[in-house]
Amino acid sequence: MKPLTPSERGALRARAHHLHPVIMIGEAGLTPAVLKEIDTALKSHELIKVRVLGDDRGRREGLSGEICAALDAGSVQHIGKILVIFRPRPEETAARSAPRPRKKEKRRTKRSFQNQ
Repeated sequence: MKPLTPSERGALRARAHHLHPVIMIGEAGLTPAVLKEIDTALKSHELIKVRVLGDDRGRREGLSGEICAALDAGSVQHIGKILVIFRPRPEETAARSAPRPRKKEKRRTKRSFQNQ
């Protein structure tokens, strides 16, 4: 993934402000199962927060880099124990998930329900 520009990063930080962490990385670290869950979350949400347990700041920064390299994602923000990760949805998935326009139903009066 190409690096995020400062304006893109700012917009993504604003979108991520109200999100809650969906993945927690514990003492076992970044296992293949955790990577799979992060990948699944990125496919459905494209912007997620990850909580990293532990007190080693260097380890948390390293995890952010590992996640982004393994999943072709971009690191948006790292504050304390929270990492914000972004990966845009593939075009075909975005097109499939777009809601279809609904047909407007004819409005029925109270009498039309009583006559049935």
